[in-house]
Amino acid sequence: MTAKNHLINATANKNLTQHSLKSLLPFGVFLALFLGTGIVLTLQGVDFAFYQLPASIAIIPAILLAIYMGRESVNDKISQFIQGAGHQNIITMCIIYLLAGAFATVAKATGSVDASVQLGLSLFPDYFLLPGLFLVSAFLATAMGTSMGTIAAVAPIALGFVESADIDASLIAGCIISGAIFGDNLSIISDTTIASTRSQGAHMKDKFRVNFKFAVPAALICLAILAANGVPLNHVVSQEIDIIGFLPYIVILALALSGVNVFLVLIIGIVLAAAIGMLNNGYDLVSWVSDINKGFASMQDIFILSLFIGGLSELVKRQGGLSALTASIERLTRAVSPNNQKRAAGIGIGALAFCCNFFTANNTVSIIVTGETAKDLAQDGELSPAHSASLLDIFACINQGLLPYGAQALLLGATLKISPIEVVANAYYPMILFVVASFAFWRITRK
Repeated sequence: MTAKNHLINATANKNLTQHSLKSLLPFGVFLALFLGTGIVLTLQGVDFAFYQLPASIAIIPAILLAIYMGRESVNDKISQFIQGAGHQNIITMCIIYLLAGAFATVAKATGSVDASVQLGLSLFPDYFLLPGLFLVSAFLATAMGTSMGTIAAVAPIALGFVESADIDASLIAGCIISGAIFGDNLSIISDTTIASTRSQGAHMKDKFRVNFKFAVPAALICLAILAANGVPLNHVVSQEIDIIGFLPYIVILALALSGVNVFLVLIIGIVLAAAIGMLNNGYDLVSWVSDINKGFASMQDIFILSLFIGGLSELVKRQGGLSALTASIERLTRAVSPNNQKRAAGIGIGALAFCCNFFTANNTVSIIVTGETAKDLAQDGELSPAHSASLLDIFACINQGLLPYGAQALLLGATLKISPIEVVANAYYPMILFVVASFAFWRITRK
């Protein structure tokens, strides 16, 4: 092939990439509408500013734009949207939303929430409540390998603290999502760990060792900050603590740690909370059915938004947006540090995972999408598979913990009755991990 043909092909590929990058525009429209409206209304002093335009409504113009931008027929594009909305990961999250909502409502109605609050307040001194919630969430997520399952188990308990002890719900949410992201990232049974190690050809134990060096220092810094932000508990602990009322939470945590499927864990929790209420508080079958329905209804917005995000992500993927983003970052990072290919490879891998997750709102999916390119970068830069897998997992999880439209923030916001913006604004651990991991990797790749 002649030099002229190489130049023609390079120019064609560049033009194709630029065209495909335009397919990312719908996500920009969604963020501009959702975040922009909330910010403007906040500056105008409107109460509950980010609730005035629900995310499930703000995303509709973005979906219509993505459908308009596609080259296939309208029927084909709608089929692609439905396929994305019906992806296994999306449907799994949606069912967890429904069951978590039902459990929270039933537990509240039967007195389990109040019992958990009384017990928790008797165990935790006020200055250790925030670090304690972080540690509980971190331990559970590490053992379970899932941040969503952890949040579904811990959030209803946290709701009791918020309502009974007059604590800032956004601080509580920040502790829980921080601990959940820590465990999800570090756990050897997490789907993100499995996806990253398989795509990079790394051993679990090697990836864990590398990840540990980044995650633990960040967690210690986060704990110090949370301890320094000790909150006073404006609450009087009852002399009589209802251990039986707390039983559903004990069972849920034990089952979750033993590896039982999160669906079964939540269903058992719903049944057990109702049974205890029927025995102790006169709770009846009609009330139980009604409360389950109320719990389902409380998750309507995030259920719809999750479906829409899944569909929009599929449209953007089919139109080449994610591939173009990957190619652009790959070219950019190869030019960032021409004299240190190992560092350039690491920057590229982290940027790939972080940026791709921004458009998929699913850290596992973003790792799968960018895995092959990340492996090529690692091989070119002579970066070990363990480091490559660790960087993929870390930066995908960092972004996931900071997305106001991510599943974790949406579930916490819905459960604690606050905006997902408030959740991510107090997610200290992902922010700290970003700085610690970047600095640590920069140091270990010095020549």
